[in-house]
Amino acid sequence: MKVSAIKDGTVIDHIPARSLFKVISILKLDRVENPVTFGNNLESVKLGKKAIIKISDVFFDEKEINKIALVAPEAKLNIIRNYEVVEKKVVTVPDEVVGIVKCYNPRCITNHENIITRFSIVSKKEVLLRCHYCDKIIDQDHIEIIR
Repeated sequence: MKVSAIKDGTVIDHIPARSLFKVISILKLDRVENPVTFGNNLESVKLGKKAIIKISDVFFDEKEINKIALVAPEAKLNIIRNYEVVEKKVVTVPDEVVGIVKCYNPRCITNHENIITRFSIVSKKEVLLRCHYCDKIIDQDHIEIIR
């Protein structure tokens, strides 16, 4: 399989295959006008199966990188300028998540009042979040990113 190089942009690599479409959704890549290339179920020694995304002329801020970390904590970002990798970033799950994730507890105050969600991290490896307001724990499969 041959995928052409990008002149400037971002490559997100080492995405678990099961998380590819979550990453596409949370970054709103379905609405981007720039060229986007992705591959899924590619062989990976570390992950078994992985996915990769290449986005031309798009660079992500810290909040977007934190969103990637929540659904694909193994992901790596390569920043491309003039066809060369100029920076490599390993995404890391932040110590606290504020205003990014919705609490899945229907009784949580954040779902009834105009309160910004806040979660502490219980586990970074398997991504477990604890709601600051109701103490419910959300696992990686139930994380819903606020749009």
